[in-house]
Amino acid sequence: MNEFYIAQVLPGDLAGMEAVDRLLEHEGLRRDEHLDYTCAMYDAEGRAVATGSCCRNTLRCFAVSAGHRGEGLLNRILTHLIGYQAERGNYHLFLYTKPDAAAFFGDLGFHEIARVPGSLVFMENRRSGFSGYLRQLAQTRRDGVSAAVVMNANPFTLGHQYLAEQAAAHCDALHLFTVSEDLSEFSFAERRNMVRLGTAHIPNVILHDCGPYIISAATFPGYFLKEEAQIVEAQARLDIEVFKRIAQALNITERWVGEEPASVTTGIYNRVMAEALPEAGIRCIVLPRKEANGIPISAGAVRECLRRGDTQALKALVPETTFNCLTNPAAQ
Repeated sequence: MNEFYIAQVLPGDLAGMEAVDRLLEHEGLRRDEHLDYTCAMYDAEGRAVATGSCCRNTLRCFAVSAGHRGEGLLNRILTHLIGYQAERGNYHLFLYTKPDAAAFFGDLGFHEIARVPGSLVFMENRRSGFSGYLRQLAQTRRDGVSAAVVMNANPFTLGHQYLAEQAAAHCDALHLFTVSEDLSEFSFAERRNMVRLGTAHIPNVILHDCGPYIISAATFPGYFLKEEAQIVEAQARLDIEVFKRIAQALNITERWVGEEPASVTTGIYNRVMAEALPEAGIRCIVLPRKEANGIPISAGAVRECLRRGDTQALKALVPETTFNCLTNPAAQ
């Protein structure tokens, strides 16, 4: 196999990216828009015969030319990407693959976290990664009725606070998860702090980080699917499969979500949760959005106030704790 070599394909290399796209198309895939590194394996004539890519600490977009399958090329691509990730300081890695390829990646040291039957499998390279996360969560398990809320809080608004208050009033323990990935306008540390301050008055709230397991829309592998609605639905179903395991660890029987009439994406997500969660014995409760001056409160509206410098309008949308965070000199 010495006649093959691996090289990075730069975004500006149009011919190289076209070759990558052809390989992916033969697998029924398309290039993910979130990739931050792509490589290809070339034969002695310079033809691309295999490819793989990264998005942060995930591996994705694998493909091998039909004429070279069974030659170990995918193994070499995977080894190259793992080495590249190590250079970036990423040792806990995740990948998404089709169900029929999961066994192959399992033989190469990846372990299944969850799958959407007939669609995709979510895997990681640590045997005790997800199980360790579940054991850590289980230490906060409480007696009685337990519920969950998952929020990005970009930033934390009166709407987020209202959702947490309403959910907490109907259960003995509310497990509140904050999305951990730093892909929002506000960093994870900032968002987690605003959530902590904005829920400090609710005695039965238990705060958690989502870690890498409750899926972020920004890094979900939409390259498996052609239509945006399909991508959202598959993301929701994968998230639900992960959440079912989390619910078992914490004895969660309710998941509260905020209604968002203006968002098609959130509408699809909420619909899928309402269909799938009850099958696992988990109620999905959709709470109407809290309003300010007859308009649903949203994090997007808060960010718009910040862009305009409209602190008066901002006060009507966020708790005092969030307002103080957003208007202190460091935030400015």
